[in-house]
Amino acid sequence: MASQLDTDIQFLPGVGPKRAALLRSELEVSTVGELIRIYPFRYVDRTAIHAIADIVPDMAYVQILARVVSVSLYAGSGQAIDPGAPGKVPIKRMVVLVRDASGQIELAFFKGIRWMQTRLRPGSVFLFYGKPSAFNGRLQMVHPEVDDPAPDQKGPGEGAGTLTGVYPSTEKLKTSGITEKVMGRLMGAALNLALTDVRETLPDYVMKEKGLVPLRWALRNIHFPTDQNALSKATYRLKFEELFFLQLSLLKQKYVRSRAEQGIPMPKVGPAFNACYNSLPYELTGAQKRVLREIRADLMSGRQMNRLLQGDVGSGKTMVAVLSALVSIGNGYQACLMAPTEVLANQHYANILKYLAPTGVKAVLLTGSTGAKARREIHAGLEDGSIGLIIGTHALIEDTVVFRNLGLAIIDEQHRFGVDQRARLWNKTTCGAPPHVLVMTATPIPRTLAMTLYGDLDVSVIDEMPPGRKPVQTILAGEGKRFQLHKFMKDQIALGRQVFVVYPLIFESEKVDYQNLEKGYEEIVEAFPFPPYKVAIVHGRQSAEEKDFNMQAFAAGRAHILVSTTVIEVGVDVPNASVMVIESAERFGLSQLHQLRGRVGRGSEKSYCVLMRGEKVSKESMKRLELMCSTEDGFVLAEEDMKMRGPGDIEGTQQSGLPISLNIASLARDGILLSDARAYAEHILDKDPSLEAKENALLAAELRKDRYFRQDYSKIS
Repeated sequence: MASQLDTDIQFLPGVGPKRAALLRSELEVSTVGELIRIYPFRYVDRTAIHAIADIVPDMAYVQILARVVSVSLYAGSGQAIDPGAPGKVPIKRMVVLVRDASGQIELAFFKGIRWMQTRLRPGSVFLFYGKPSAFNGRLQMVHPEVDDPAPDQKGPGEGAGTLTGVYPSTEKLKTSGITEKVMGRLMGAALNLALTDVRETLPDYVMKEKGLVPLRWALRNIHFPTDQNALSKATYRLKFEELFFLQLSLLKQKYVRSRAEQGIPMPKVGPAFNACYNSLPYELTGAQKRVLREIRADLMSGRQMNRLLQGDVGSGKTMVAVLSALVSIGNGYQACLMAPTEVLANQHYANILKYLAPTGVKAVLLTGSTGAKARREIHAGLEDGSIGLIIGTHALIEDTVVFRNLGLAIIDEQHRFGVDQRARLWNKTTCGAPPHVLVMTATPIPRTLAMTLYGDLDVSVIDEMPPGRKPVQTILAGEGKRFQLHKFMKDQIALGRQVFVVYPLIFESEKVDYQNLEKGYEEIVEAFPFPPYKVAIVHGRQSAEEKDFNMQAFAAGRAHILVSTTVIEVGVDVPNASVMVIESAERFGLSQLHQLRGRVGRGSEKSYCVLMRGEKVSKESMKRLELMCSTEDGFVLAEEDMKMRGPGDIEGTQQSGLPISLNIASLARDGILLSDARAYAEHILDKDPSLEAKENALLAAELRKDRYFRQDYSKIS
């Protein structure tokens, strides 16, 4: 039988084809069922009535119960119009004076005046709800909402109505007449039509064990709460359900995969691993050793490894990746390392060759720039197995690249690769089982986000810096300190160091940003003239050759200062650079500032990061910049960044990467509830991994819905 939840939104009373098209384009709502899953993002407390004497301008929205004293009409010139006069003069403004026992306030109306005039008769009593402001020294409310009071309403301090939800909206919706009030009416109509067709999604035992209210009750009270307690219960139920099903869908895939006996067994480490490990010039950190043990356990298990390796800039992830690749090679298999840019692939290749020197393992580099002859040799070496490790960019997933026996795929900065691109790696092997997968990221991801974006992967964290890495001193300065900054830069250059100067490049104002960059470059060249100083510049409008030439000049020490739009995408590693100057630092997010700061402090010298801020900086931006000065812990910064900006875009991890969209729960604010929901999902799957038990039929049915479908991560990690 058809459900009212599937009714097209246009057939809901008060909608029609025109409004339906708007709701579809603005809120992505097509059916009545989708509409009732749009929840209020805040609530207006209509339970209290204020005395007019207690109201001050710029308070939040308030509600008063007052009697109309007088009504005055004004023309466009400001001239008063006699209310009884025939309607020849166009009325531009109506001012209504209202009073309660404590005082009086003016109400101003600029629209719907004739209708309001007939309603607001002197002597009548109404509830007025609006935002107070000051006008000509008098207290005023512009366009308050007007409601009839309940029969027993007496005055201030008494209850009146309930909590009223405020829904997500857009300018288009408001100008087309879909106001907050209209939205509330549509929600009421939708619930009256379809609430009885809502089916419970959670089994009785879950509701009982977690103390949850029924779904229908929750939906009624999230939109029209009877009181604060009802709202809390409804919110808790709906948030828990969202986070619980999100984790259940991820963990079920993980459980299914971990029980499937597929995966290449790698029982030994082999001579190449030992040769590399024993010739390292330094001891691995405790965190690196722990992560290697976790990876070794996965590789020996006979099941496919799908592991996310998180580590701050400079924590030694590459070393772990190399040793993991050597385990694969030691067991007779090949390994590949895929990087998001050519510069990063080149950098990895140069570093890895040094580590592989004592092992005899053949490693090659494959990027878009690799010539045809070299490509043919690489393809042949991969197919006959003589190449043990290949490092490259997207070129690795081209159809012409075929491995003899790919055992381990390492993917660096995973969020820059699409799902389909990663999936293509799986067609590259003839081992009869998919390769093990190690995903690396230098973007510290908050625990709650990692648990969700990568909830079906095992997570390892390198939370320790290699010995000898000195902390970077971070300084916040305004324009007034420009002279001291230039002197400081000259002192550092005199000591033989180099300096990065980074300008923001924000997409919407690209033209202005390039002008700022060019102006900044000219100022630097003027302050640091040649000779003795050499200044290089790198930005997106240069050709690849120009960029590369200037980058290489800086990396080789031929330039003292590198002026750039952003160095992150370039991923340059210059141990001799000890100063990072970030211009208009307030325009960067915390994660990006942290990534930039990670470009210095790579050598043995003391390093500095100078955050230059603009003249007008918001309170939130100042908080961000001060936080940067107080900690170097990328994970602390990432948590704070998510709280400030939400999880939508933490360094490129768009929320669209989540398996389901969250309508009410927040990864930034509901971390404790997320952990609880995940633990409970694990508890259920421990007993019933495939949700076949009778009491879990509802859970299995819910997970079969389209919203939980995403490509099988066991094939793509």
